[in-house]
Amino acid sequence: MKLKNIKAVIFDLDGTLIDSMGLWKNIDLEFLSKRNLFCPDNLQEQINGLSMYETAEFFKKKYQLSDSCEMLMKEWTDMAYMAYRNEIPLKPGAYEFIKNLKTNHILTGIATSNAQTLVTASLLHHQLQDDINEIVTANEVDHGKPFPDVFLECARRLQVLPKDCLVFEDLLEGIEAAHSAGMQVISIYDDYTREITDEKIKQSDDYILNYYDDILKF
Repeated sequence: MKLKNIKAVIFDLDGTLIDSMGLWKNIDLEFLSKRNLFCPDNLQEQINGLSMYETAEFFKKKYQLSDSCEMLMKEWTDMAYMAYRNEIPLKPGAYEFIKNLKTNHILTGIATSNAQTLVTASLLHHQLQDDINEIVTANEVDHGKPFPDVFLECARRLQVLPKDCLVFEDLLEGIEAAHSAGMQVISIYDDYTREITDEKIKQSDDYILNYYDDILKF
């Protein structure tokens, strides 16, 4: 993969740029248990790629909740905020890679299913708030992943054609969304999705264990 031919790099956030997927499993457990509701083992698989609003709609329907979608999203954001602001680590090599992209005049974006508040909190935690050119959440577009909307909107804001964008993803839904947008995709290892590693490798243009990988050298 020749990075010199790429004009923009777009990152997913959770499980791709930061090591946060385990946190959300714990939040789901806590959220449901305090309502005396059962959390199935495959819950995350059912909501992978959905925007936070779509996830709230899913929860309302599945668990017949009276809370508004806005109330649910605020509760989840409040539960996660301190971890994003102070604790959740970057994937190995991510900081250096983002700095190298900036040095080499390659634009950067984040296209995520997460909330803007949490994205900003994480970037502040890692002092990368001035190194990402655009942030697009799935709440800002019509459809979450596996639809391409969030990646296409990020490319539009960056003023770069989709064919000139490289996406980093950790989920199959995100890989599908990026390819549907006409972008190249590198998938990254995440312990949370280790069971589908072979399928991620198969569906991606390339695969890395972390951002120190030799294929990312300029």
